[in-house]
Amino acid sequence: MTATVVIYSILVGLLFLVLWLYYDHRDHARFEQQRRRSAFHCIRCDCIYAAPSRAELCACPRCGHENSRLRF
Repeated sequence: MTATVVIYSILVGLLFLVLWLYYDHRDHARFEQQRRRSAFHCIRCDCIYAAPSRAELCACPRCGHENSRLRF
């Protein structure tokens, strides 16, 4: 009976470890995807928007005017 409890405890611990590693990796990937976005401000229609890449120029989704990315 003691061996069964030990094996069960190890399996539950491994399950929690695998779940923790999976969700940590998933959350890190989501964070990196958001971090790599570039912000833009349209000088024609005053719209602020983001592009999914590190592009230097991007067209405004509202009016289509090409704008350079914001620099902070």
